[in-house]
Amino acid sequence: MSTPPAPDIAGWLARLFNVHDHEAPVVGAGLAMFFLLFAGYFMLRPIRETMGVAGGVDNLQWLFTGTFAATLVVLPLYGWIASKVARRRIVPWVFGMVVASLLAYGAAMLATPDDVWLARTFYIWVSVINLLMISLAWSVLADVMESHEAKRLFALIAAGASLGGLAGPLLTTLLVKPLGHGGLMLFSAVLIGASAATATWLHRWRDRHPLPAGASSSEQRQRPLGGNPFAGATAVFRSPYLLGIAFFVLLLATVTTFLYFEQAKLVAERFTSKEEQTQVFGLIDTVVQTLAILSQLFITGRIAQKLGVGVLLVAVPMIMAGGFLWLALSPVFAVFVVVMVVRRAGEYAFVRPGREMLYTVVPAEQKYKAKNFIDTVVYRGGDALSGWVKRALDVLAEHPAAAMFIGAGVAAAWAVTGVALGRRQKRLEAARDAT
Repeated sequence: MSTPPAPDIAGWLARLFNVHDHEAPVVGAGLAMFFLLFAGYFMLRPIRETMGVAGGVDNLQWLFTGTFAATLVVLPLYGWIASKVARRRIVPWVFGMVVASLLAYGAAMLATPDDVWLARTFYIWVSVINLLMISLAWSVLADVMESHEAKRLFALIAAGASLGGLAGPLLTTLLVKPLGHGGLMLFSAVLIGASAATATWLHRWRDRHPLPAGASSSEQRQRPLGGNPFAGATAVFRSPYLLGIAFFVLLLATVTTFLYFEQAKLVAERFTSKEEQTQVFGLIDTVVQTLAILSQLFITGRIAQKLGVGVLLVAVPMIMAGGFLWLALSPVFAVFVVVMVVRRAGEYAFVRPGREMLYTVVPAEQKYKAKNFIDTVVYRGGDALSGWVKRALDVLAEHPAAAMFIGAGVAAAWAVTGVALGRRQKRLEAARDAT
């Protein structure tokens, strides 16, 4: 009597998640990179939100302006690093500096936990480094993967970010009282350092599995990008495609800021202690990441592969246009939570992977420099500008729902821009494949 064959679990998992056999290690490493990074960051995020409230909800626009100014200072330093060190060493350099700063902040928080200016500077610093680190991690993936690989795998790998985003708030909620904010920062620094090590491994994996001729080679990734610290900004203004991405990010930042200000105001009105506020922010993050994970694992990659990148860029903006109108007609906390959760889960599951796929068809320097300029300066500039607009509307508008109606119009423009970018990416991909 013959023995029945053992079930091919690995093959079944590969088919379920649309992964080729040789890609399993890079998917695992990418998942680990984003899990560690987002777990570390999302341990900081609820603390950051609490620090923002501690500085006064009416002062948030100043914090956003301070963040934009700090971004303008930090970006040339990043540009210098990207120009002078090998591409595979950019992440260790930048993440290492972030770890050192978090260790310093953690020690300061343990020593003076109630210092309001320490809280404000921490809010600004975390708001700068989070976009810088996340953008750089995606740059690594765009560098080591081709466009057709990105369509299948980016969303799956992004599930690591959502898993980390789920673990981080849970750790914060559980550990904020025994460790305090300073202790959480020290823990976060360890996770971010481990993420940098995983990013380095991804470059080594690509070395063992070379891309076709004409793509980024191992020798190229071992050399500095060259150029000057401001090359990213000039590249954006010279390229209609990159300008379109920048406009898309500007509209995204505006939608996010309008909702963020509402979140801070409503939470401050309903919860008085710092610990309660941190736990509320952590709970919202937990729900968001759970929904995002399910979409990333089973839906996003197949949509991108079959329908194209444009669908990922358009779906959430269209939903948000309706969400703003709902808030305008029913401005209560429960409605806001639903809209905020849908917006953030949709961004992580659809918009962010789609946005990163746009960069797979541009040269390496644009992946590291222009992309980072868009993800930091443009995003934070949009934050600062829309923060002042939102504050002015709250103070001057006769109708309290005016900001929500304007938000609906911004979301509609966001959707139209996504359609145009999706079509342009498809043409560039076809042109690149034809050469």
